[in-house]
Amino acid sequence: MANPRANPWAGEVALTVDGQDLRAKLTLGALAELEAALGEDSLPALVARFEGSRFRARDVLMLLAAGLRACGWPGDAADLGRAEIAGGPIGAARAAAALLTLAFSGPEGAASPLAGPVGGAGGGGVAPGGSAAAQPAGSAGGDG
Repeated sequence: MANPRANPWAGEVALTVDGQDLRAKLTLGALAELEAALGEDSLPALVARFEGSRFRARDVLMLLAAGLRACGWPGDAADLGRAEIAGGPIGAARAAAALLTLAFSGPEGAASPLAGPVGGAGGGGVAPGGSAAAQPAGSAGGDG
């Protein structure tokens, strides 16, 4: 498969799985799926889970699988767990961090409408930045 160019302005991250170059992004549907799968009751709680270093390897797998599915990948977290991800566990963690960074702050920290409170008045704030220090496109997927 030809390398699909990930577009960081669309929130996309490149990821190579079993030698196949793919794109992933966190759509609202992917985030809702992730909230339910991880048992988080809100979007800020989901983000805090990753920023507060309370995440596990399973969380990274589920985040990546949800992002890949948002771009048309037919697999699930179990499939991804059996796959070879370019860069190994570190590559997977970097891709997950890049997905979160792009979903809430855009490429290179560009201003995002989600940088303030989520859900209108009284909603919790989503603070981008912090622990998600990965580079968006290409950093997690190798040089392929």
